[in-house]
Amino acid sequence: MPNITITIGGRDFEVACQEGEEHFLQSAAKLLDDEASVLVQQIGRIPEGRMLLMSGLMLADKTAGMQDQIAKSQADLERLQREIDRLKSETSSAESRQGASLQKLSVLADRAEALAAKIEEKAAS
Repeated sequence: MPNITITIGGRDFEVACQEGEEHFLQSAAKLLDDEASVLVQQIGRIPEGRMLLMSGLMLADKTAGMQDQIAKSQADLERLQREIDRLKSETSSAESRQGASLQKLSVLADRAEALAAKIEEKAAS
């Protein structure tokens, strides 16, 4: 199990992780360090535990906000998908009605042509 050194708020920490997960740990540590750096700039030097707690809470707040946005986006996506499905259904129904109307018009056109042919025959005789 590899040990890596991460820096958070200007302080180094030795942390163990699973083989191959070093990159993920360093990425997570960078997120925490970004928040801690803001605290250190605003407040100055603060106790390690407090810095880590406040940084973690700031990240948790951002995460909660993102989760709310994701939930809203998923609800919007589901609503839009239902609307798409409804419009597809209406389009299918309209196409079906249009096809039936075209078929009726074709039958009427055939009858009209047959009547015209009979009239021409009678007129010719």
